[in-house]
Amino acid sequence: MTSFIRALALACIAAVAVGVVHADEPRVTRAKPELSIKTLDGKTFDLSAQRGHWVIVNFWATWCSPCIKEMPDISAYVAAHAKDVSAIGIAWEDTERDEIDAFVKQHPVAYALAQGDVYNPLPDFEVPRSLPVTFLIAPDGSVAKKFTGPITGDDLDKAMAAGKAR
Repeated sequence: MTSFIRALALACIAAVAVGVVHADEPRVTRAKPELSIKTLDGKTFDLSAQRGHWVIVNFWATWCSPCIKEMPDISAYVAAHAKDVSAIGIAWEDTERDEIDAFVKQHPVAYALAQGDVYNPLPDFEVPRSLPVTFLIAPDGSVAKKFTGPITGDDLDKAMAAGKAR
């Protein structure tokens, strides 16, 4: 019985270790996720229409201070790389639309914004467990990298350079 318990404990430790090693890998339901979402300005952001470009898919919230801190960085990055990079920021919170509109007036960005429905999650992306969460989509439509926590332009440069090398 002792050897069984020892083996079970080792199996649990191994399972946890594997989970930790893979915790930062992208978790999407498709190799090339799809996303079509109505933006705050009434347009539709369609991820498949962005093929050939890098796309930043950023989950954020108005109450999230790291999200607010990274928004100008993402905005500046998109503006500086507009030929090759686009972005969609998805407000992931149960907040009234007028509150999000008021927030955006105080924190304007140079990329599309949308409000996600926390009760009807996006089918091809994992439900964010913390914010901010950012998926960098490669020009071929695959997920190049998932970031948990705020990102910078340097983070994006490094991830895109690594993605080009694959």
